[in-house]
Amino acid sequence: MKKNTFKLFTSSLLVGAFALTTACSSDDNKNTEPVNPVTDGRWITVAGALMQTEPGDGNGGTRVYAISKENAIDPTFSVNVYDQGVPVQSSRTARLQSSVDGSTLFNITYTGANGGEFMTYKVNGANNFVESQTKVNISQYAGTSPRWVKLFDGDKTGVAVNVTTPVVNTNEDKTYKNTRGVATVLSLDMQQTLISAFKQYEIPLTAEEEAQGHHIFRLDAPTLNKAGNKLIIGTWMRKTDPATGQNAASFTRLGSKSVVVDYPSLENPKVITSTIGFGDTSGYRSFNSFVASDGNIYQATQRDTQKGSYILKINQNNEYDNSYVFSLDTALGVKGSYIDAWRYVGNGIAYAVYTYEGTEQGFLARLDLNAKTAALVEGIAYDADLDFGQYQGFVVDGNNFYIAVTPVGKDGNIYVIDIPSGQVTKGAKLLNKPGNHYIGVF
Repeated sequence: MKKNTFKLFTSSLLVGAFALTTACSSDDNKNTEPVNPVTDGRWITVAGALMQTEPGDGNGGTRVYAISKENAIDPTFSVNVYDQGVPVQSSRTARLQSSVDGSTLFNITYTGANGGEFMTYKVNGANNFVESQTKVNISQYAGTSPRWVKLFDGDKTGVAVNVTTPVVNTNEDKTYKNTRGVATVLSLDMQQTLISAFKQYEIPLTAEEEAQGHHIFRLDAPTLNKAGNKLIIGTWMRKTDPATGQNAASFTRLGSKSVVVDYPSLENPKVITSTIGFGDTSGYRSFNSFVASDGNIYQATQRDTQKGSYILKINQNNEYDNSYVFSLDTALGVKGSYIDAWRYVGNGIAYAVYTYEGTEQGFLARLDLNAKTAALVEGIAYDADLDFGQYQGFVVDGNNFYIAVTPVGKDGNIYVIDIPSGQVTKGAKLLNKPGNHYIGVF
């Protein structure tokens, strides 16, 4: 299913948020040069998730199909990934990454007999994907359901992370001591298809936090800093009730936390804490932190039902900058915002798919990280059944940002947004089937 989280659904919302425009507010975007490198002849791979038991659960597997950039931006062109595409190896929803130029898909099988197996697919257009003969399985280190992303290092490295099921530990007198799991951080050489390093350790919080039952439940979304010497890893926090030893269904959240480890050694884990955000920083199935043009890391938060999602800033000293305050609730004029996935696109601009309190419908916002403003993107065919909960893939190429937008069980489109101006173009039609939805372009 979509994700295990807490959301409050009430009828209170500020309709005025939808009057926001997508006008660009950064002078940096007046540059006439392309914001990002352009790959001539780049393929755009469309991915769709199949229903297993319930509409939108995405657990029936993943299919892919590749089209040209020209077809992606053409509203008269149609794609049906479920009839035309081919499956990628995964018992449930595949967790895909792609090379910057779109020529290669990277995949680690999620659960099942081959869970934890890393492979690549050469993208040759249409349904011609050539699976690599060389593979490596990381399950003995990171489990059969590892969370992973590639680093922005020229498509050289992927990093998988995992935490074993946290165990309640007691003192000699049987009183509660702490709850901990064993964390694994593993780096993959994606060019040579081999494990380049891994480390396993417990990651303690402060003695006071652990005595209260707080612990790291999951790690995800590692990001390499600008200096290339540290990984910043997002956390999903939970709390044990010390009196019962059981998981607390609700609790007062600590400040948002990340784990910093040395790179490439993966040693010396250190926990850093934000005093601005209180949500988790693990994201769900896509990148959740990015090194921006200014060299700092920007990170989204999730699962804070009181204050909604924030964009946090981690400076080049690998510490949270608690003077940087960017609340999505405040910027959009909504309550209980929740960023499902997002992507930095250059020059301080990012795009985020989100929902908010009172609705499960998904929306797309343009974020200006420098001005700390956000605006609903107009020109998208929004629908009550639009759900970005499992969304994974955006494509950034030159001045163009590509996103797949399909309500569950309904047809949709690829949309192409000009990054400097924010102008939206409706592109290729995405044909759907009951219960299915498209989860990205790569």
